[in-house]
Amino acid sequence: MTQQTDGPIAELTAGDAAGDPAGGGPRRRRRLLPWKHKRDLTPDQRRRRRLATRGALGVCVICVGTVGWSVGKALTYPGKDSNQARLAEWARDHELGFVVNKLEDVQYKMNPPKVGGSLSAEALARMNATAPAAAAPAPAQVPAKALVPLRAPMRPLVSPGLPGEGVYRTLASAHGQPIVQGTYVRPDDEHTSYEAAVAWISGKYSRFQLHPGAREPGGSFSVPPTIPKGQRTGLVATWNGGFRVTDGGSRGGFYLNGQTAGELRDGTASEVFYRDGSIKIGEWGRDVHMTPDVVGVRQCLELMVDGGRVVPDIGDDSKWGVTDQSKMYVQRSGVGITAQGDIIMVVGQALTAQTLADLLQRAGAVRAMPLDMNRAWPSFMSYDGSHDPSNPKPTNILDFEDPPDRYYVEATRDFVAVYGR
Repeated sequence: MTQQTDGPIAELTAGDAAGDPAGGGPRRRRRLLPWKHKRDLTPDQRRRRRLATRGALGVCVICVGTVGWSVGKALTYPGKDSNQARLAEWARDHELGFVVNKLEDVQYKMNPPKVGGSLSAEALARMNATAPAAAAPAPAQVPAKALVPLRAPMRPLVSPGLPGEGVYRTLASAHGQPIVQGTYVRPDDEHTSYEAAVAWISGKYSRFQLHPGAREPGGSFSVPPTIPKGQRTGLVATWNGGFRVTDGGSRGGFYLNGQTAGELRDGTASEVFYRDGSIKIGEWGRDVHMTPDVVGVRQCLELMVDGGRVVPDIGDDSKWGVTDQSKMYVQRSGVGITAQGDIIMVVGQALTAQTLADLLQRAGAVRAMPLDMNRAWPSFMSYDGSHDPSNPKPTNILDFEDPPDRYYVEATRDFVAVYGR
C-alpha cells in the first residue's frame, strides 16, 4: 500500500516495497510539490485548501490593485514631471528611497560623466552668443544712478578660456535695464565637454516671490503652485527649490504667509523672503531670523559658501546628499547672495558639491546654499516680455528635463519667481 505523509518527503509504493531488482532495497520516489496532491486529500482537506487558496489570491489581487492604483495616480498627477521623476517620487513617498538611491548609484557607475572632450556645437554656440545690454532709456527718463551695467567677465575655471566663456549677457530686462544677466563656463579642467550656467539678478531692481509646490511641500497655501495668467506681467526669472521638506531631506522647513511645513531649524541654510519683495540668504538663527517682515523661508542643508569662502568641510559626504552622492558629477543647482545684495544662481550638468560651491564663490557669492540636484529638478528660466508683457516667453538657461514653461502649469515642487520692480 502507499504510505501518505503531510510534508515534502518521499513516498513508498507497493511495487517499490518489493525492492530494487538490482538488490538495492526499497526505491523511493520524491514528491514534485511541497504539499499533498489533490487526489490524496479528503473532501474536508480539499475544501480548506480551496478556501485558503482563494483567500491568498484575493489578498494578492488587492495588494497588486492598490499598488497599481497608487502608481497610476503618481503617473497622472498634474504638471510636466517626467515618468521617471514621478516613479522616483512615488518610491520615496513609500519608504523606498534607498532603492532609488541605489539605482542612481548603479546608473552613475554604468554611465559615468565623460572626462575630457569638447563642448557640443549647441553648447559652443550658446557660450559664444554674447549680446550687448538692452538700450538704456534716455537720461531724462531714468536717472543715471539707476543704470545697470553688464557685469565684468567671470574668470573661467579652465585655461585657456573659450570665446564668450565667462562673458555676461542680458537674459531679461525691466524698464530697459538688464537686471538678469548670465554666462556659461566649463565646471572644471577634467569635464570639459559640460557646461555650467551662472545667472546674476539685481537685488535692487527685482522683487522675489516664494511659491509652494502642489506636492512638495503640499498643503494649502495662499500663494498658488504656479504662475497663473494675470500674474506674469514683469516676470523676469524663476528657479527651483531645494531638497524635499516632507521626508526630511532638506533638514529644514518651509514657511509661507504664516503657514509652516516641516520645522524651521537653526543652523540651516535659508532663502528668506520679505514683505517688500527683497530676499536674503544666510544661516537661520545667525544671519537671518523670523521677524514681522518675513513672509517666506525655504531651508535646505547648510551653507556651502560662508564669509566669501567655500566652507572647509565641503568634502563631507553626509552634508550634501546621500552617501557619496556629494562627489558625483551630476546635475546640481545652488543660490547665493553677493555683498551688495544681488543674487547668484548656478546650475550645471556635471557638478559635485565642491565644484558647485567653487562656482558660486567665484561668481561673487559671499553666502550660498545648495538647492535640488539630478536631472528632473534643477532649473533657471529667464523671461522675455517684449512681445507679450502679460505672458512673457520663458527660456531655459540650460537644457534640463522639464520644459521652460514648467511653472506656467501646476508645479509639483516649490520654486522662486522674480519680477522687475
